[in-house]
Parts: sequence; structure tokens; C-alpha cells
Amino acid sequence: MTSRTGASPPTPLRWVTARVTLTPVRLVALGFAAAIAVGTGLLLLPAASQPGTDTGVVDALFTATSAMCLTGLIVVDTPTHWSGFGQGTILALIQVGGFGIMTMASLVGLMLANRIGLRARLNAAAEVRASGLGDVRSVVVGVVRVSVLIEAVTALCLAARFAVGYDEPPGRALWLGVFHSISAFNNAGFALYSDNIIGFADDPWICVPLLAAVILGGIGFPVLFEVGRRVRGTTSGRWSLHTRLTVAVTAVLLVAGPALVLALEWGHTLRQHDVGAKLLVAAFQGIMPRTAGFNSVDYAQMDPATLLVTDVLMFIGGGSGGTAGGIKVTTFALLLFAIVAEVRGDRAVTIFDRRINPRVQRQALSVALIGVALVMVPTIVLLAGTAFDLNVLLFEVTSAFATVGLSTGITAQLPAWGQLILALLMYLGRIGSITLVSALAARQRDRRYQLPEERPFIG
Repeated sequence: MTSRTGASPPTPLRWVTARVTLTPVRLVALGFAAAIAVGTGLLLLPAASQPGTDTGVVDALFTATSAMCLTGLIVVDTPTHWSGFGQGTILALIQVGGFGIMTMASLVGLMLANRIGLRARLNAAAEVRASGLGDVRSVVVGVVRVSVLIEAVTALCLAARFAVGYDEPPGRALWLGVFHSISAFNNAGFALYSDNIIGFADDPWICVPLLAAVILGGIGFPVLFEVGRRVRGTTSGRWSLHTRLTVAVTAVLLVAGPALVLALEWGHTLRQHDVGAKLLVAAFQGIMPRTAGFNSVDYAQMDPATLLVTDVLMFIGGGSGGTAGGIKVTTFALLLFAIVAEVRGDRAVTIFDRRINPRVQRQALSVALIGVALVMVPTIVLLAGTAFDLNVLLFEVTSAFATVGLSTGITAQLPAWGQLILALLMYLGRIGSITLVSALAARQRDRRYQLPEERPFIG
């Protein structure tokens, strides 16, 4: 049947596709969802589990989401439940999640055709936050090179320690080194020990390489690239505002986090360690919330004040364009500077002698408030539907949203619907609040007129 003009009438599928445009941010969201689905299917295979162990759909979905979204929360014990194939699948999901679906797609295009199309460039730019279309090719290759280099160095350090210090066979030591190095650099927090890193709490040869990989992965690729260019001497002048702000806030949090953990846990979970080990454990647990998920002490035994401090660190997260989660340090810093400007009565927000665009301020506020909502609403739902206390539920929810992976141990005890809520939070936290909003937006419009101005009462 045709219309009077001779054209076929629109079918329901054609009507939907005409109104849903696959923008780069939507492709990023769909790419992550597709990878999670594939990972779930692989983990459901009998070969993915240890002999005699069954894997439920929720367990497989939760684990695939946690790995792909670089979180580290688990509902089954990684070393005892999953076989070598299952652990390899988890590791592959972590690496793909770290590279980014669209970055990986662009890399494949480079290898096959030695060129990148406009659509692929747009997709990769949305994922790695490149500054322009012209530099996406170099950024994609740079992401892979930097990732492989840091992961390889970390893996060798860890493998040598496992082999020499813990008498692991060479093959096993290398596997442990590779798995934990990839998990660390991608801020995933998966470990091949049932107690995570608790058994190595006072071993700097294990903890320090993990910390270094976590910090480098979490600071963000844009900062790593800019610092690398400065070290090689290919650029001159002062750093960009993004790099200066990220490095400054990161440095403050790297000191403040361990200092608070040390002060709050000195006579509590750290009391059995000597002074040197206390400093190492405090540094480890003060840095990991941003946002790696390894733990060298049992969070279930920590003081509620420490859990609340960790909640804040997890919510802030790491740098933009990296493997960390949270609302990002630049968002947190911009909101602080906006408050300072308002208190001082300044007409504009300035950071390091640069004026901040009001639209960027609104974006920062939107990201923060969406993050608060994504933490508060699930916490209330879980608080009403389970018997767990507020402090532990808030901790698990914040850890899921910020893709951290730290846990007080209750995730596996939650009902299936509660675990699905956390899985959804991990997905939303990974693709980003603004990405989600952009992906769901039906259209964009610029208002060509201004309405009359009026001011409501504030406070």
C-alpha cells in the first residue's frame, strides 16, 4: 500500500528509527550494554565456573556489569567460583571497559583500514573526551600505548614479588601479576584472593605498585598525555586549566584521604600493625576509594566515621577521561570555587586566573545533583526493603554508583532485586550522568527569545 505521493507509509520500526538518532553518546551507552550482555552470556557457560559450581543469571549479569564498568563489587568469590576461562573473561571485560567500547572500535578500524571515519571519530571523541576530531586518532592509539605500558610494568613488578616473596610458580606468578595490574590500572578492584589484598596489607612490594597503577589510571588520559608531552618537550607554556585543576585537587585528596583514615583507624583496625605498616595501610585505604576497590583491611570492621569519609572520597572520584568513576575531581573543585565566588560577591567564577563559562557551571551542578539522586534514591529503596543499616547500605550504593568496588560484605547478601539495582547503578556510573542525559534526550533546541527575568527567594 502506498500513499497518494507514491511513497510507502511509515512502518512502526521506520517511525522509531526516524526519531531516535544514534548520536555518539548513545552509541557509547549501547556499546557498554552490548558488551555487558556478551560478558553475561560467556560467564553463564559451564566452562566459566569451577566444576560442580552453578552460576545464576543474576550472578553472571552482576559480575559482567561490575567488570565492564570497572567496579569490582562481587556476589560470588572470584578465585573459587570462576574457572580460568571465567577469570579470563572478567579480565577481558575490564580491559575493554578501560579502553572504552568506542575507542576499541576505532582501534580496530585503524588496524584494518589504517584510517578512521568521521562517525568513528565522533564516537571515540565522546568516549575519551578528545579536544577535537583531528586528534582522536592519536588519542586512541595513545590510550592503548599508555595502558599497555603501565600495565606491563606493574605486572612485571607484581609477578616478580609473587614469585620471589611468595614462592608462586612462574606461570602462576605472571598470571597474578597481569590480572592485578590490569585490574589496578583500570580501577576495577577485582582480585584473585578471597580476602582481596588483606593478606598483603603490610607488603609495600605489592601495595605500592598497585597504588601507582591506580593513581595513573584514575587521573585521566588527558592529563597523562599533557604531562607526557611536557616531559618529552613537544609543548611549552603552562598547563591547561583542566590539568592544573585535576593535579591540584588530586594531590590534596591523596594527602587528605590517607590522613583521615590514619587518624580515625589508628586505634581501631590499624592497632595490630606497627607504625610503618599503619602508614602503608592508611595510604592504601585512603587512595583506593578514588576509585579502585582493592582493600587491605576489612571494611566491615571499620569505624562508621571512616565509612562516611570513604563515601565522600568515592563520590568525588578521580579525573575525567580516565578509568575512575564518581562525579570527578574537576566537578567537585568547580562547585567549591563557585561557592567561594558567591560568598565573595564575585560576578564570575575564576580558577587559576581563568573565567569559567556559566554553562560549565550548570553542567557541574547537574552532574553533582544527578549523582546525589542516584545515590539517595536506591539507598532509600534498599533501606526500606532490607534489614541492613543505613551506613552499610549507603556505602554499597555509593561504591556502585562511583564504580569503586569497596564493600562491607553485604552485596552478596542482598536479594536479587537489590543486586540488580546495584548493577544498574554501576552501568549509570560508568557511562556518566551527562552521557546518560544526552543519550535519553529526544532533541536539542536553542531558544531564540528570552523570558522576563525574576528572582525567587533563596534560603
